Parts: sequence; C-alpha cells; structure tokens
Amino acid sequence: MFFWPVTWLGAAAGWAVASIPGALLGAVLGQVLDRRLKIDSWAGLRERLGGGARLSREELLFVLLGRLAKSEGRVLEVHIQQARAEMRRLGLDDAALKQAIAAFSRGKRDELGLRKPLMRLRGDSERVRELLRACWRMALVDGKLGERERELILLWGRWLGLSAAEVEDLQPPRKKRAPGGVSPRTLSAYENALKLLGIPADSELAVIKRAYRRLLSQHHPDKLAGAGASEAQVRQATEKTRELHAAYALVRERQGLR
Repeated sequence: MFFWPVTWLGAAAGWAVASIPGALLGAVLGQVLDRRLKIDSWAGLRERLGGGARLSREELLFVLLGRLAKSEGRVLEVHIQQARAEMRRLGLDDAALKQAIAAFSRGKRDELGLRKPLMRLRGDSERVRELLRACWRMALVDGKLGERERELILLWGRWLGLSAAEVEDLQPPRKKRAPGGVSPRTLSAYENALKLLGIPADSELAVIKRAYRRLLSQHHPDKLAGAGASEAQVRQATEKTRELHAAYALVRERQGLR
C-alpha cells in the first residue's frame, strides 16, 4: 500500500489557505509530484529533500546490484542468480535475506538516490573495494560489459572516493578468450558445427543455408519413418537432425547472420 506524503502536505497547506477548495487543489498538485518523483513514503520524501537514504551496508550493496541488473533494460536470470550468490557469500540470516531481496527489487525500480549513501562509506577502504568488486561481478555475469554498467560503477567509485583507474583495477580477472572474442570452449563447438555442416569458416549465408538444407533433407526422420526404417534408425536420424539444427543456429550466431 502506497502512502503519498506530498499529497497530504499539499492538502494540509491548501486547507490552511483556502479551506476545502484549497485542500482539494493542494492534494491534486501533491499527488502529481508524488507520482512524478516516485515518492511513496516519508523516507522517500526525506531522500528527495537531501536527507539521503538510510540503508544498512548489505541493503546498499543489493540496491546497487539491482540498479546494475536493470541498467541495460532487462533483468536476466543470470543477474538474479548472481544476486543470490552474493547473498550466500555474505551468509545472511532470514531477516537480512528478506531485506537484501527487497533492496535488490528497489534498486531495479531506480527510485533511490545513491550519492550520499555511498559518500558515507569514504574512508572504509576495505568495504569500498568489496562493494565495487561485487558490482563488477554483477556487471560481467552475462559475459559482456555494457557501457551503462561501466558508467554507473565508475560514477559510484568516484562517490566512494576512488579514481577511475582504481575502480577499473577492481574488475575480476576475465576468462582467457580465443581469437575473435570467443572462448576456447565455444570456439571448439563452432569448429564442430562447421565440420558437421561441411562448410569453411568464411562461408556466405547462401552457402550455409544450402549445406544445412541438403543435410536436413538427407537425415530427416520423417523420410525414414515412411520407408520402413527401424525404430533405432529413426531415433538416430532424429538426433542427427537435432545436431544439424544446433550447428546451423551456432554458425549463424557466430557470424552475426540473421
């Protein structure tokens, strides 16, 4: 249930000035401000007036993580799993766990100013670095670093009293990448897909499609089922078809084709 503080203040001020008509006008104007500024509590009003949010250290961490998860537009399952991993890492009890989950959701709604809460941590070097390392882990959990994610972490680092270089240095070591920006495991799968389709790596889309359709036509289980093939042969053809689908999808994705 929402509580709209500016609405109540507007109504009270309007009543003092012009009785019932003033109260109604003040309430309407206050409601507009409450909704536009997303103020739904006295604490939210104090935050907007410069009092700053009063969050525990764990709550602040998960507000930041929620903000990062949402910063590129959509919260992915890997973001949620990373938040849970951070909760487990901290060994939170039931009460603290509920607060952390609520803080993560609050961060996703982007309703909280963070400058003052972060500036209060200046001087606590160890805590500052732990906080930023957790932020980097969240930003990188999907395998890429978005520009907005990087901007937020650098901004928060500045509010925490660190230089951009110091913040960048806190990034966790990334897994070694193969040529072309593909991990060795993915590269191996890609090479296997090329081999399965019988095409070179620099094939054009038309060549890839022809190879895929030719092999699919040869191995499709529907053909075997109508030709009196055994159940084992149909199963084998079904598996081959599945492998061809996966190989075709991987090659198109790897080469940026649509």
